[in-house]
Amino acid sequence: MSTKPIQLEICLDSVESAVAAEHGGADRAELCADLLEGGISPSAGLIAAVRAKIAIGLQVMVRPRGGDFCYTDDEFEAMRKDVLMAKQLRADGVVFGILDADGNIDVPRTRELVELARPLNVTHHRAFDMARDLFRALEDIISTGADRILTSGGEATVSRGLETISQLVQRAGDRIVLMPGGGITSADVARVVAETKVSEVHLGLGTLFPSPMRFRNEKIAMGSIDGYEYKRMVVRQEEVEEIVREIK
Repeated sequence: MSTKPIQLEICLDSVESAVAAEHGGADRAELCADLLEGGISPSAGLIAAVRAKIAIGLQVMVRPRGGDFCYTDDEFEAMRKDVLMAKQLRADGVVFGILDADGNIDVPRTRELVELARPLNVTHHRAFDMARDLFRALEDIISTGADRILTSGGEATVSRGLETISQLVQRAGDRIVLMPGGGITSADVARVVAETKVSEVHLGLGTLFPSPMRFRNEKIAMGSIDGYEYKRMVVRQEEVEEIVREIK
C-alpha cells in the first residue's frame, strides 16, 4: 500500500450526506446535483448550505447538463458562471471536463476554466475516460494546469481499469494526481490503493432510504425511474468510517 496519506473524497448530493461524510472521516466532498445523470452542477443554495455545515474540502461539480461532454458556446458560458459562483460561495475546488467532437480534451476551454478557477484546485472528471486516447488526454490535461484527474481507467469500473490506472500513474509522475473513482467499494478499496500506488480515492457511497411521505401518488413518476420520488439516496456515516478503516 502507498506510504502517502490517502485522501478520501465522497461524491454526494445533499447537506445530510455531506455532514455524514465529514463525521465519517472523509477529507473532501464532491457536491453534485442529479447523481442519476452522473452528476451536474448543484444550485447556489445547495453549495452555500453545504459550505455552512462542513469544514472539510468542498469540490463543486461544474457540468451544465447530463449527456456528452462536448459543449456549445452557451453551455460553456454557463460553466464559466458556475466556476465563479463556486468561488464566491467559498468552495475549495471545482470539477469539470470538456471534450471536442473527436474525443480529445478541449485544451483551450479547459485551460480557460482552470485559470478562471484559481486559487481553487481543479479536478478533471471522468470525461477523461470517454477520451479517444487516455495517454494523450493525460498530457493534454497536464498542459492545462489542472491538479488531478478522476478516472476509472477508461473502463466501467476501477476494478476493470486497474492496469491502465497504474500505467497512467507512472506516466504522470508528480505532474498531476490520478484519483481512481467509479464502482469502488469497501471490499476492494485497499486493493485499488495498493495496486495503483495512488494517494487519493473517490467513492460514490449511498444507501436508499424510503421517503417520509405518508401520502403517495403512485400514478405519477416525475423522473425517468418509476417510484424514485419516494426514495432518497443518502451517504451513511458508518459507510464512510468503514472506508477510512480500510485505507488509513
